[in-house]
Amino acid sequence: MPSDLHSDITDSSAAGGPIDAGGPSAAGGLIDAARRRRLRWRSRRGLLENDLMLTRFFDRYEHSLSDDDVAGLDQLLDAPDNELLDLILARTELQGEAATPAAVRVLAQLRQL
Repeated sequence: MPSDLHSDITDSSAAGGPIDAGGPSAAGGLIDAARRRRLRWRSRRGLLENDLMLTRFFDRYEHSLSDDDVAGLDQLLDAPDNELLDLILARTELQGEAATPAAVRVLAQLRQL
């Protein structure tokens, strides 16, 4: 197990919660470094186009993501690759329960890139 991953797990469990990355706590706003790494890893996709867009998104917004942003991004990442690409390219729009304010906001940021 890599030492930084082990220390993240150890620090998190010892403190009884997420590690503070120098900003507001995860409960209050910005996400911690370990959670950012996990989210970036989860965003790896099968379509190169999605990978490129999501990499740009993380390069620009990773350190300013709030818990709501993470929830919206998680929701978008649940979509199959082709559906996600259609959403990013504005070929389709979020519908029904998927059209949460957080998902709509993150999708708008992805479309600006």
